Amino acid sequence: MIPDILTVAGSDSGGGAGIQADLKTIMALGGYGLTVITALTAQNGLGVKGVEAAEPGFVALQLRTVLDGFPVQAAKTGMLFSAQIIRAIAPILRDRVFPLVVDPVSVSQSGSRLLEEPAVQALAEEIIPECDLLTPNTPEAEMLTGIKVNSAETAQAAGEKLLAMGAKAVLIKGGHIPGSIMVTDYFCLPGCAPRQLPQPRVDTGNNHGTGCTLSAAIATGLGKGLPLEVAIVQAQRYLNLALRKSYNPGQGCGPVNHAAGISQAAI
Repeated sequence: MIPDILTVAGSDSGGGAGIQADLKTIMALGGYGLTVITALTAQNGLGVKGVEAAEPGFVALQLRTVLDGFPVQAAKTGMLFSAQIIRAIAPILRDRVFPLVVDPVSVSQSGSRLLEEPAVQALAEEIIPECDLLTPNTPEAEMLTGIKVNSAETAQAAGEKLLAMGAKAVLIKGGHIPGSIMVTDYFCLPGCAPRQLPQPRVDTGNNHGTGCTLSAAIATGLGKGLPLEVAIVQAQRYLNLALRKSYNPGQGCGPVNHAAGISQAAI
């Protein structure tokens, strides 16, 4: 059976991140993708030129309509943009019966703001306590906790603080932590020391949409019934391959290759 996997996120007109990256990932890993679009972005590999948020009530209507029509097995959130959108969808997500992965998207790869400042508190209060897994990169973990994350020890401290905020599990992504050979993600559960989950560092400038891709891959694994840590490790491997096979279809920062696991043909 093909699982229905939902993504609640923004649209990337450049195709490498957001809803577009999520749908490519979900399909590549054997799921059927469903979408709730929170915002439109005008962007390419050079940066984000503009953002138009959807009306919060309509975002909520999208979510209710999808849930009414499909037996969703897992979901993820990405770019939620505003406190109003967060507060519109939070009560609906509270009643869900499937695992939820939250990627607290706040800044694009090019440095553009994708989460309004007032939305940070709403995210912490309304969404993080509902999630089964929170997947911040180190700047996002720092934004949410106030802890500078640059080592295993500080990753543990940030993970503990995020768990105290209500997340059932946290995966702090280590791509921004200096290291020439390996990238280590830190998987944090209550009452346990973080599990270090390393992957070889890939030397590429085509890394647009990595966070979206990883969280969508984890959600797809959960929707297929995998245990959480197994879903994380399989998603890491998928992303690592997609980075190794990444390419640049236009100017600026290119995307990972979401089809790398389907076809090894050169692009």
